[in-house]
Parts: sequence; C-alpha cells; structure tokens
Amino acid sequence: MRDNLIIYILILFNLTGKAQSTNVLLEDHIYNDKIRTVLLYPALDDPENPTRLISPPLIQLQSQAPLVLEFDDMKGVYEGYRAKIIHCNADWTKSNLNDIEFTYEYNDYRILKYDQSFSTKVPYYHYRFEVPRLKLSGNYILVVYSDGDRNAVLSRRFMVYENRININAQARFSQGIDQQFADQQIDFTINYNGYQLIAPQTDLKVVMRKNFRWDQMRTNFKPTNVRPFDHILEYTFFNLENTFPGGNEFRYFDSRTLAARGFGIIELQREADFTKLILFPDKSRAENSYLQLEDLNGQYIVDQRESGRGSVEADYTPVLFNLHIAEDPDMTVYVNGSFNLWQLNERNKMTYNPDTQAYEAEILLKQGVVNYDYTVVRANGKPDESYVEGNYAATENDYDILVYHRPPASRADLLVGYRTVEWNRRR
Repeated sequence: MRDNLIIYILILFNLTGKAQSTNVLLEDHIYNDKIRTVLLYPALDDPENPTRLISPPLIQLQSQAPLVLEFDDMKGVYEGYRAKIIHCNADWTKSNLNDIEFTYEYNDYRILKYDQSFSTKVPYYHYRFEVPRLKLSGNYILVVYSDGDRNAVLSRRFMVYENRININAQARFSQGIDQQFADQQIDFTINYNGYQLIAPQTDLKVVMRKNFRWDQMRTNFKPTNVRPFDHILEYTFFNLENTFPGGNEFRYFDSRTLAARGFGIIELQREADFTKLILFPDKSRAENSYLQLEDLNGQYIVDQRESGRGSVEADYTPVLFNLHIAEDPDMTVYVNGSFNLWQLNERNKMTYNPDTQAYEAEILLKQGVVNYDYTVVRANGKPDESYVEGNYAATENDYDILVYHRPPASRADLLVGYRTVEWNRRR
C-alpha cells in the first residue's frame, strides 16, 4: 500500500512538470554557460586528494564509498540546486523502471553542500553532492537542475556494477598487418559459472571503452565460441572488431601555482580581473616518432599548490591554446579533453589566426593539471584525433569492459560484470 502511494505521488509530481526539465539529454552535457568544472568520481577519505579525479564515475553496488559530484557556478552568487537520478538501459535509453524500483529515497535531492570561492580573482560558488545508494546495478544519469526555474544545468553519466560474471582480458599489439604499429587489441573471455543465461550466444551485451571515454567505444560484440559445459564465452575476432587506434600521449600543462610559470606555460599575463596563461606553441605530431610522456590519459586534475584546497581556492584562468598547422577551410579544429567532458562545442572550438598562422582558442579553466589533445572534424562529421596527434601502438592507455544482462522478466539492463585492462602502464 505504501509503495503504491509513493508511485502515485511520483507520477503526479512528474505530470506537473516540476520535477525536471523536459529537454534533458541522456549523456554528459552542460546546459548553462555559467556551470563549469563538472566532476564526478568515487569518494576518497581525503576530499581534496587530487588523484580522486582520475577514476571514472563507476562503483560497485554494495560499495560504502559514494560517488561525489562537484561543480562551480560562475554567477558568483548562491543559487539552490536539486538532483534527480534516471536509470538507463545498456544503450543509454531511459529504462521502464519506476523510481521506487531503483532508489531507496524519494528521487529528488536537494544539494546542501556549497562554499564560496576564497582568495580568487574570479568568484564562484562551489557545490558538492554525494550520490545516494541505489538498489540496482546499471547505467544512470545524474541530472542537476535549478531550484528556482527548474531548468536542468548539467547531466552526467555514471554506472553501478556487480561482479556476477568473471572477465579475463589482456591488451596487446593489433594482429592486423597494417595496424600492428598503430593500433591496440583487447582479447577477452567471459566465465558465467554460477550465473544463469538462457541463451549465452545473445544474452549478454558487451561494451568496451578506451580511457573511460564514451566517444571511444566499441559494442555489439558476439562470442565467437560458446563452451556451455565450462560456462565460457570466447571473444576471438578476426576482423579487428576489438582494436582501437593507439593515439598518442596527451599534451598537458600545469597551472597549480600562479606564482611562476608551470610546465607547458610560456607566459603569465596578470590582469586585475584574472591571470591569463599563454601555452607554448603546439605542432603536429602525426609524422613524428613516438615519444614516451607521463600523462593522465586525458583526465583533468583540479588543484592549488599553495593551499591544497583546489575545490574553493583554485582560480579560473583564461588559457590560450595555439596549434601551428596549415589552415584548411574544410576542417574544424577543437581542443579536446575531459576538462570539457570530451564534448566538441563552441567552448573548445579553435579559429585560425592568419597573423600567427595558427589555430587558437582561449578557454577559461580552473587551476590544476590539464591533459588535452587536438581533434579535427571534417565534412563527414567524424572526429579525428590522429590527423594532428598520430597513432602509435606503444601509447599507454586504459581500457575497460562492461557486461550488461537483462534477466528474465526484468524490464531493464543490469551491469553484471566490469573489468579494467591496462596497456603499457608505467606509473
């Protein structure tokens, strides 16, 4: 009786249009230009430990450590925000589950933790929210919306997984003749002993990602061999379905202190309202030999060296990126990285400057260590990182494998297996 009443209230609340914006995208997205530095990560004991930001937004179902969301509001005045959680299927379409089926509480959470920036030239309010425990594994969207006009300001993907099956995987050089010096291959098997599958050939949905990026993803894998007595599914491919371009080590700069020039910064321009950073000129690396560098695989660490409290004492600085390559009117160039949620939009779009003969972009970024590369988009609309960065099989990368299953009579896909694979890891 109580559960039916709660469901009725949830339906009524949604019909009034007050629960969330109707234009929420089921992906990582920022809807308000005043929202910056959106971070979602598994919590650590030290909330200011910068390494917390390297891990992807993914936790085990029974984990005692929650996921933590952080973001900044550049309006510089307090505004109330609320959060809502949406359960999604393996393909990131909204599932048919009611809120009560995957949440323990009423699915509308007020964000209570916030601080005003301290001793920064650029003022902002910093918000922090711990994602509540959930009942089911699977894909989720965390939506944050304004408490005033109820419009969404951001959405972030996250996953909750169970280890119901075992995944064995290894990374190696691509077995393709033409790809062996440029691509990397992930071979894997799935052991489902103790977990019931009615049709092992088709029941599982497998997703593989490079560096935890949804824009670097492979899916629609089918086992090439089923061993039912051993409960083993073998995924051995012959048409390079499981290969990824190696890419290159990410470029980076270090702005954790503004008292002096950090790595990758050629000039500091101190103004009354901000401190502008000019980066060293970048050039194409597509024709160079592979050079080993220590990077964060595209991740972004927020930090402030003097105080160690990057969340509220790290300043925002305009950063000038400049890429010296020949102008091509048939392509658009972007500065890419997790600092912009791997989105290619007006925030990180570059324009060609004929005076400097370089593509340039000025982007407002919070202090820290920023990994980035350059991505080209041509008329076909397909992003291409290799045009500027090149592809090298020796590049250090992280891969992860996500396995989804919809049990009989279930109305949603569950995440029943997860495994990470490191290639050429040196740290």
